[in-house]
Amino acid sequence: MIKIIADDKIPFLKGALDEKAEVIYLPGARITPEDLKDADGLVIRTRTRCDRSLLEGSRVSFIASATIGYDHIDTAYCEAAGIAWSNAPGCNSSSVQQYLVSALLYLALKRGLDLKKMSLGVIGVGNVGKKVKMAGEALGMKVLLNDPPRARKEGTEAFVSLDTLLEEAQFISLHVPLNRGGKDNTFHLVDWDFIGRCRKDAILINTSRGAVVDEAALKEGIRSSQLSDVILDVFEREPLLDPELLDLLCLATPHIAGYSLDGKARGTAMSVQALSRHFDLGLDHWEVEDLPKPGEAELHADASQEEELRLLWDLYRQSYDVSSDDHRLRSKPEYFEQQRGDYPFRRECGAYAVRLFQGYPELQKLLEKLGFSVLGDYCA
Repeated sequence: MIKIIADDKIPFLKGALDEKAEVIYLPGARITPEDLKDADGLVIRTRTRCDRSLLEGSRVSFIASATIGYDHIDTAYCEAAGIAWSNAPGCNSSSVQQYLVSALLYLALKRGLDLKKMSLGVIGVGNVGKKVKMAGEALGMKVLLNDPPRARKEGTEAFVSLDTLLEEAQFISLHVPLNRGGKDNTFHLVDWDFIGRCRKDAILINTSRGAVVDEAALKEGIRSSQLSDVILDVFEREPLLDPELLDLLCLATPHIAGYSLDGKARGTAMSVQALSRHFDLGLDHWEVEDLPKPGEAELHADASQEEELRLLWDLYRQSYDVSSDDHRLRSKPEYFEQQRGDYPFRRECGAYAVRLFQGYPELQKLLEKLGFSVLGDYCA
């Protein structure tokens, strides 16, 4: 029987592999070379840095990361050492979309913004960026896309240059991998030069990787009013936070944008399936069954009484209120990692049905584009 070392915070994993392998569950940030000496496989999140110092001398032949990113895996070393690996691209794309919409609605109400008159710049248009694009368009925003690798491959018709995006977009949302160097370097992509090219009323949102943003330059950009507002879900030196930066942010959350139960379940399933294919475990189609349902799965909305923005926020705060995560982080920033590990129950919009009074058909279409199912009129 093969031996698997697994991060003990990966949800829904316990029991999935235990009949096929010996599985040892450990804190991801504390997995050591000693733990891996006689292990065949590894199931991780971003908190486990998989490089020579961890893997050399082990018999690990496969690493499954239940995350969309893989910059925590030294892929060059793994290739040289004959270690195969997988990640879970797109697993949390709907969850990040939900986070972005909640943030946009929260800020629009707080600042008195009309989203339909504003533009959204999406930098990085992969699985997540595509979902953010769809959400922005559903909300009536003009959406600008920047993705140099895709533009080189597909042509430039659907994309704009970074200069154009920074000149025109009021909201700038980052969805890039962390690339250190090369043609498509994203390490400190947001530096003082980047910030200086933004519109004076620009609002920056980062849910990608912390080191994509130079936090020293970011603080100066906020203090000098070069940026209007900043929303960060990821930080350069997390789990350690810069208290000065935290005080300057409009919204701050502990790297949980993709932390819906739905996204976690998809990431876990993709990891189990990848391990199964590599080790021939017979679990190639394994899925998480029976996700817990929300306490209130049917939401009511009265479009005859509320204007659209307020109605949308009332629905979103019942399914996911980004400001609650912001409040928890600010109250105990030193518990950043614990807040991630013990993250509250959160389902995506698809787990909810909206009983809508009036507002047809435009509002129904909007809610469906945002992922809700819409039921017929109720008697208000």
